[in-house]
Amino acid sequence: MKNTLLQPEGWVTPKGYANGVAARGTMVFTGGQIGWNAQQQFESDDFIDQTKQTLLNVRAVLEAGGAGPEHLVRLTWYVVDRKEYNARLKELGAVYREVLGKNFPAMACVQVAGLMEERAKVEIEATAVVPDA
Repeated sequence: MKNTLLQPEGWVTPKGYANGVAARGTMVFTGGQIGWNAQQQFESDDFIDQTKQTLLNVRAVLEAGGAGPEHLVRLTWYVVDRKEYNARLKELGAVYREVLGKNFPAMACVQVAGLMEERAKVEIEATAVVPDA
């Protein structure tokens, strides 16, 4: 069974995410990923740069579990500045598609007062389901 997007009848189709996803198979969960590299070093303090690295980190953990962006069923984003997030949506969308393609799972985005790593501007948790063969 392929993962199926859930769209209640009569609802406006969301842009950039799904209202829900039905899936069956092997579940892969990531811990919260932030915008540092594999050596846990930040290369930039720019929101978009950190988001790209965060998404690359999510993708790397998925791949380690035998999954890919096409298997994503849920993303939870934690951002420290919702105004910057909203002001840079066009750039954000381009980086998202570059790293994860046109895979838009169920998502939530929450503004938080801060993240555990002081320089982090975004943290993302992911859930993927690899369909049974």
